Amino acid sequence: MFNIFRKLSLTHWILISMVLGTLIGYCFPETAQNLKPMSSIFLRMIKSLIAPLLFATLVIGIAGHGDDLKQIGRIALKSIIYFEVVTTLALVIGLAAVNLFQPGAGVLLDVPAKEGAEFASKQSTLGGVLEHIVPTSVIDAMAKNEVLQIVFWAILFAIGLTQVKGEHRKTLIQGLEALAEVMFKFTGLVMTYAPIGIGAAIAVTVGHSGLGILLNLGKLILTLYIALVFFMLVVLLPVAFFARVPLRKFARAVKEPALIAFSTTSSEAALPKAMLAMQSIGVPSKIVAFVMPTGYSFNLDGTTLYLAVASVFAAQAAGIEMSWQQQLVMMLTLMVTSKGVAAVPRASLVILSGTLASFGLPLEAVAVIL
Repeated sequence: MFNIFRKLSLTHWILISMVLGTLIGYCFPETAQNLKPMSSIFLRMIKSLIAPLLFATLVIGIAGHGDDLKQIGRIALKSIIYFEVVTTLALVIGLAAVNLFQPGAGVLLDVPAKEGAEFASKQSTLGGVLEHIVPTSVIDAMAKNEVLQIVFWAILFAIGLTQVKGEHRKTLIQGLEALAEVMFKFTGLVMTYAPIGIGAAIAVTVGHSGLGILLNLGKLILTLYIALVFFMLVVLLPVAFFARVPLRKFARAVKEPALIAFSTTSSEAALPKAMLAMQSIGVPSKIVAFVMPTGYSFNLDGTTLYLAVASVFAAQAAGIEMSWQQQLVMMLTLMVTSKGVAAVPRASLVILSGTLASFGLPLEAVAVIL
């Protein structure tokens, strides 16, 4: 019997914990409220890894490709423009879907009133938002998980690093790569606690809101998949036809990499196989060598669409009204912060948590969504 438990993946443990959490919350609603510290511990651990992970991956993503961008030139420019346009379309589609279907309406998260006040206090004019992006201290920005400030400082740091030549630049990049690798491992350690934290969060939420919360989660999943299908039909298929991609040959080539990515919940595990698959169907190796590693950091369409849906769901679940201007600022934040973390299994957890914290929205929604 113990061997069976050892063979279960993290995803299976999370599913089991969700079922147990639902039962505890429904059968013992008062007792379930005592489990909130277990959920809070999980959320606090997630918050603690946001700043170093974002900083390291963003600097590596920019400074690490500096020489390649100069050498490849037109290919790099076309690729990055395509990545940003398609990622933006994914965010827009996700934003439209979550506002149309309103999956978070009526969830009633057990969130302190100060969360809504904090969100309101962080909203101001466009000029105020732009001014707030620039940190007075990067240490203070990291301590408060101010994601936009961390991103701004990391971009400037990376640009400065690209202008440094020789061993100093190489040493810094290697150090940041080591930091990123450590934070990836740290994320893995935190995720081993995820079944406990998520199970506790589900128990607390069901105990507080009843089983109706599960209907909202089902609506959230349905909203996400409708948006993904729409994105494939309206964006990806026209692009494939325009580029004259042989769809059947392409589908056969990506079948195995897709299964690897699905089973490991990480794009990194599938990248080597995907690169070989693209070369096998005739894509030039020099294009594969640049476009795929860059795309795996800068073209996370599914992740960005999910983040758009999940972030607004969190506000809806807390009963916080967001204007279109506020949502657009959040989408711009997500578009930048989602770069460079494809190597982390369930990387969207880190990005979503950091963005919600930056905008003063409740992190309790993260554990419920998981």
